[in-house]
Amino acid sequence: MNIKRVNFSQCRWFSSSPSTLSASLPWISPLQFTKVNIHKPDPPPETTTTQTETRRKTKYISHESTINLIKRERDPQHALEIFNMVSEQKGFNHNNATYATILQKLAQSKKFKAIDAILHQMTYETCKFHEGIFLNLMKHFSKSSMHERVLEMFYAIQPIVREKPSLKCISTCLNLLIESNQVDLAQQFLMHLKKNLNFKPNTCIVNILVKHHCKNGDLESAFEVVKEMKKSKISYPNLVTYSTLLGGLCESDRLTEAMELFEEMISKDQILPDALTYNVLINGFCRGGKVDRARKILEFMKSNGCQPNVFNYTALMNGFCKEKRLQEAKEIFHEMMSFGIKPDTVGYTTLINCCCRTGKMNEAIELLKEMKERECKADTVTFNVILGGLCREGRIEDALEMLEKLPYEGVYLNKASYRIVLNFLCQKGELNKATQLLGLMMGRGFVPHYATSNDLLVRLSEAGMAENAVMALSRLVEMGFKPQPDSWALLVESICRERKLLSAFELLDELVVIEQD
Repeated sequence: MNIKRVNFSQCRWFSSSPSTLSASLPWISPLQFTKVNIHKPDPPPETTTTQTETRRKTKYISHESTINLIKRERDPQHALEIFNMVSEQKGFNHNNATYATILQKLAQSKKFKAIDAILHQMTYETCKFHEGIFLNLMKHFSKSSMHERVLEMFYAIQPIVREKPSLKCISTCLNLLIESNQVDLAQQFLMHLKKNLNFKPNTCIVNILVKHHCKNGDLESAFEVVKEMKKSKISYPNLVTYSTLLGGLCESDRLTEAMELFEEMISKDQILPDALTYNVLINGFCRGGKVDRARKILEFMKSNGCQPNVFNYTALMNGFCKEKRLQEAKEIFHEMMSFGIKPDTVGYTTLINCCCRTGKMNEAIELLKEMKERECKADTVTFNVILGGLCREGRIEDALEMLEKLPYEGVYLNKASYRIVLNFLCQKGELNKATQLLGLMMGRGFVPHYATSNDLLVRLSEAGMAENAVMALSRLVEMGFKPQPDSWALLVESICRERKLLSAFELLDELVVIEQD
């Protein structure tokens, strides 16, 4: 049965608190209104031309065209009108794809009351729905901190899809609740599964609880969960369980316990670690300042038939870089390449950062060139590392040249790229160059940090560069900047010392307006 229209003013069909409804934005749907019959005089007899025009106007809109029209429509109200209009076509019935598209559009716009009405209409449809629609809605409600509605979407699956939710759907729902720290709702959800679906949590589901406790630093609770898992055949710990526990121990700097658990996993439970598990340990020992132990873990990994990947090598390189042991980092880099593993952007950036931190800027520049030759694209982080290194070595002209040219070479720079150099110029008293860089930066749509802007204004005023300071302030104000009282007080004083009273009065007028805003 095809329901052509739905009344969005009807009451919610899901149970919810009044606060949930009041939190929704007011929504007046065109679907509330019925057509008004207007009596018109009989039309004149149709000619060949009018018949052709009629055929053009009544062109049939397919499901695919409907989906494209809804996706392109920015206004959710207009998208609803399209959704409703096509359903008026003779022989047209909405399907899973068109419903999924309109619900996605409404969810993106947070039109939750409209979503309820669409879901109500779906209960009367005869087409086959898929649970993916509800997985998507669960994620949107979770992002909007409407956690009870995450559960509502799960409970709606069986009545509308007419099938029990899959394991993927169960784990997604539980994970969303746990990630949002909604432990009570998660427990309520698990009770519902046990009571109504006769569902016994398997290892995949229980691992979510282990991850939650480890993330919160509650390792004792995590180990208690694992203890219970070992009593069950359905949810016995697997490699993911152990990797999660190892990560928690390493984060808490309990490295000795981590190694003991690692050995227990292999010897008692006969579970072989993979590259990801080894990476947890390598990262943990590197963070703990025990990079030589981390290197031994990599060697143990290779001797036991597990080939290290780019992430394992990069993690170890990063450990050596933090200790400024460039030579060892380079050895790991070349070892990785000798095994035919192509270094990625992160790997190159790690080594470049190590070169910059140890005063080897020329080597860092050579590595940057090597990246280009090997078609490994440097990202913003890579260039920011280079810019920082150039500034520390006093090669400010090279840094300024990079900032000037890189955007014309298709390289994206972010706000931090300009801030790195601007902060350095301010610290070194290179105020003319700082002013020029400020103009370049804002001309490209980037505003310096609030503290940096005030610092620059103060330094310009103290150096007697009142004209530069006024120009800088005017540009900053245009971009929405509000100076601190100390900054503009110094600036006014500087202008007065130069006996430019008219400029001082004009500036004061402008500043008063800013403060009033």
